[in-house]
Amino acid sequence: MCHSAQASYLFQKDKFYDVSCDTGDKSIQCSRRSDAFKFWFMWKAIGTRGLEGRVNRALALARYLAEEIKKKEGFRLLLEPEYANVCFWYIPPSLRNTPEGPEFWARLHQVAPAIKERMMKKGSMMIGYQPHRSQVNFFRQIVISPQVSREDMDFVLKEIEALGVDM
Repeated sequence: MCHSAQASYLFQKDKFYDVSCDTGDKSIQCSRRSDAFKFWFMWKAIGTRGLEGRVNRALALARYLAEEIKKKEGFRLLLEPEYANVCFWYIPPSLRNTPEGPEFWARLHQVAPAIKERMMKKGSMMIGYQPHRSQVNFFRQIVISPQVSREDMDFVLKEIEALGVDM
């Protein structure tokens, strides 16, 4: 298909709605406009130190979220965060005592899409999920907003747990 990226990590086929409505894979940068001009304006508005502070804060919040994931039962990091991306699984109670064989991973693959559907229908938050190579679907939280806080990171974990506890 001309101009189609078909990036599996962006355009999952196991969403609860008709994925033919997703048009992002048919344009450059997933239908985003040029970001350089917006970046330049922000740089001029808050300066180099302001940008540095935002980046450092995002990295600190990503590390905080990763450390909280390590502490919470039912959550598992996929890998240590790189930059501000935190990739993790939520393992619902029904899977926690299941041996990690093919059945476990097949069932875990269905968890993130189901929780994403619930969070979208509830309207509480939106977090992306994706598979990667041999890894089954996992959540991918990207910390970029200068307005988020540790409390927001705590809410993410509590909300995922609340939405998936009966799975």
